[in-house]
Amino acid sequence: MTEPHPRLVPGLIYAALSTAIVSSLGMLLVPTISAEMDVPVSTAQWMLTINLLAGAVATPVMGRLSDGPHKKKLLLVALSIIWVGCVVAALAPTFTIFLVGRALQGLTYGIVAVTISLARRHVSPSQVQGSISSLSVTVASGIGIGYPLTGIIAGLFDYRLAFWFAALFVLTAIVVVVRTVPAGPDATVRRTPFDVAGAGLLALGLGTLLLGISEGPRWGWASPRIVTCIVLAVLLLTLWVRTELRSPHPLINLRVFRQGEVLLANGTAIGLGAAMYIGLSVASLVAQAPASTGYGMAMPVVWAGFVMLPLSVGSFLANRVVRSVSHRVHLATLLPIGAGLMAAAGALLWGAHSELWELLLGMFAFGLGIGASYAAMPALIARSVATEELGSSVSFNQVLRTVGSSFGTAMSAAVIATNMAPDHHPTGSGITAVLEIGALLCAAVFAVLVVHALLTRQATGALASRRWQDQGRT
Repeated sequence: MTEPHPRLVPGLIYAALSTAIVSSLGMLLVPTISAEMDVPVSTAQWMLTINLLAGAVATPVMGRLSDGPHKKKLLLVALSIIWVGCVVAALAPTFTIFLVGRALQGLTYGIVAVTISLARRHVSPSQVQGSISSLSVTVASGIGIGYPLTGIIAGLFDYRLAFWFAALFVLTAIVVVVRTVPAGPDATVRRTPFDVAGAGLLALGLGTLLLGISEGPRWGWASPRIVTCIVLAVLLLTLWVRTELRSPHPLINLRVFRQGEVLLANGTAIGLGAAMYIGLSVASLVAQAPASTGYGMAMPVVWAGFVMLPLSVGSFLANRVVRSVSHRVHLATLLPIGAGLMAAAGALLWGAHSELWELLLGMFAFGLGIGASYAAMPALIARSVATEELGSSVSFNQVLRTVGSSFGTAMSAAVIATNMAPDHHPTGSGITAVLEIGALLCAAVFAVLVVHALLTRQATGALASRRWQDQGRT
């Protein structure tokens, strides 16, 4: 067997950072794309929607393929397609071609699952849990770096240069993967047929669902198009579940959901994914809104990206703490801790968001919560499923984060759309209402996790007591 490169884990982290760099090209640049390509803001937001839809299709497929023997080849092909997407977006003469580039960039959502699968295969057992935790929070940590870089490049130069920078970064990631990841197929993996039917049904179901969620605020939640999308998504996903349960080689083994820790991690992914994007979207909006709104800080795009920097610092610090205590603290305990920190951050922003320091402190607390929670999720899954199911299981967790993020984005957009001032900026009450939803959502997830932890401890204590009594009788 080929010995892994001594810098394998840093190389995988660098590759996963491409997700954060490409992600930063979305939300922050919507106003810029609207102005530069002469399209309405509502139309420009399709650069987020198309990226999300492509990611929802690509992520579960990449997750299942990462359970196969050609992990390195899969990662290199995905990075190459993302690179092409960055180049197409940078050169796009029309908005339609620009959207093609953004769709190709959607493969970034599946990168982390592939890197985690590679770490599980090649990293020593004593280091694999810490490596998986680090890879899981790479996106959250990298956002705090990607947003400022994108803001600086787009603000001082041109938005196209921001896409060229992303293309250069992805190209260097390809070089790093070639040099650090062991070559050749994984001989330990049992080859199984690819679940084409399951992949197709999940892609159509998730794509239709996310389309309905993303476009609900613009098309109208009661419009025939949205109702059709939601009903069709439910039917497709129901059919997908039945297909997966009957398939001998499913795209995603839904039976692992019987594992309590897997179910806990996936449920948390939806709730905290929604809350995180509510906080991120509103923070970016408040930073760039004019002072005349009463809450805006009138920051140009060159500085607005730095609002996300504390998020990166907080998630990085939390991940370091998680790695140091993971051998002494049960990983399930870290989920309520992370949710509690996010609830505190949400409450802080809900009550105070008119000063820059308040926004920065809220982002830092969000980062701490995200770092603790996101580090625990894949580690819990990895501990509960077989190696051959890891890629698909972790990728499905990523999909659920994406679905949660879509719900969060849609909820904030719907509230803001109904609370617009005459100057076409959200009202202060609308901003506060969105932050209230985010805070309450974090608090609800935190409450559920605390109750689960207490019930689990009570059940464990009762089981230990019965065992002690049985030993006493013998």
